[in-house]
Order: sequence, then C-alpha cells, then structure tokens
Amino acid sequence: MRQARQYTAELIGSFLLVFFGVGAAVAARVEGGVVVVALAFGLVMLALVYTIGPLSGSHVNPAVTLGVLLSGKISLPGAVAYWLAQFAGATVAAFALWVLTRWGGVTDQTGALGSNGYGAHINLGGTILLEVVLTFLFVLVVLVVTSRAEHAGFAGLAIGFALAAAHLVGVALDGTSVNPARSFGPAIFEGGDALRQLWVFIVAPLAGGALAALLAPLLTSADVRYRDTER
Repeated sequence: MRQARQYTAELIGSFLLVFFGVGAAVAARVEGGVVVVALAFGLVMLALVYTIGPLSGSHVNPAVTLGVLLSGKISLPGAVAYWLAQFAGATVAAFALWVLTRWGGVTDQTGALGSNGYGAHINLGGTILLEVVLTFLFVLVVLVVTSRAEHAGFAGLAIGFALAAAHLVGVALDGTSVNPARSFGPAIFEGGDALRQLWVFIVAPLAGGALAALLAPLLTSADVRYRDTER
C-alpha cells in the first residue's frame, strides 16, 4: 500500500511540476519570462519537497531517481516504477497544457508548448554539456542535502533554489530540461524538432544525474570526517 502511495505521489508531483513550470513558460510574457519560469520551477519544487517528500522523496525527475538508485537508496524495481509514474505525470500535464493552448484560448509564448530544443541559441554539443552540468548541480544538491539529517528542514529550500538557478542559466538557451520527463511530455504533443531532439534531453540529464551520484559520496564523506574532527 505504501509503495502504491509513493508511485501516486511521484505521478502527481511530476504533473504539478510540469504543469506549473512549463505552464509558466507557455504563458509568460517575453519580458522577464526567464525569471518567471525559473521561479515557477523552483517554487513548485520547493513546495513538493515538503508536500510529498516525506512519502516518496519527491524525486519527480528520472535523473534524480537514477542518482538515488546509483547511491543504493532505492531498488531497481522501485526506480522503474518511479520512472513510469514520472513520465506519466509529465505527459498528462503536457496534455493539459496542449488543451489550454488549442481550445482554452491560451497563447503559447514559446511557440512550441514549452518543449526543449537546440539550434537557435546553442548547438548540439553545447546543449549536451549544458544539460549535463545543470543536472549535475541539481542532483548533487538533492543527494547531499537529503543525506544530512541535521539540515533536513532546509532541504526543500536548497533543492528549490538549485532548480531555479539551473533554469536561470538554461531557459534562454535550450529551455532547460534537467529532467527527462519534463522534456518528454511537451515533445510528445509538439512533435517535429522537439520530438527529434528529445533523445538529447533524456540522455544528457541522465548522464548528469549519474555523475552527481558518483561524486556525491566525496562531499558527504568529507562532511562526516570534518564533524568527527570537531569532537
């Protein structure tokens, strides 16, 4: 029963993150749009950490789940179930946004349902590097702050700010993914270049998440040793 609730939480959380975050991109005015989108993603993520975090960990991102899996904190079957829930939630959210832009009278300010893409402001190689680094930052913050019980009450702030910072850098370049599910949903309904380029926004964030899982123990272990020398 608890596992079913965890998967449901991930589905709902992924839906909310994509609906509000990508929805901000779709509806944001051109002036100040980057800041609006960054705040939308960051604030929703912050809220989700405190809302569903105690139940599912509030991954709502396949790259985060991969990082947690490689850290040995979730089983492979559990991770697969999380991934299915995350992609499903993001797809339903993208469908809702698609309905709003097609029949709800909402003007799509992005012209592409808030999907990720490269070519206009950054090339393929730059996009891969950007997404790996941005996702590395985000997943690293998630893994490190959630490993420190003494700072658990502030974990949501660090995670939310990290996601907002990633979007401040990446929105104007490739729309910022750092989350394969976030990229998948809009691309499915937008089609065209968004769908053809989707692989980049799945592979690069997963690589960034894996790199974060590899290096996170170096930071957390150092933190433990430092505390031990103070005693």
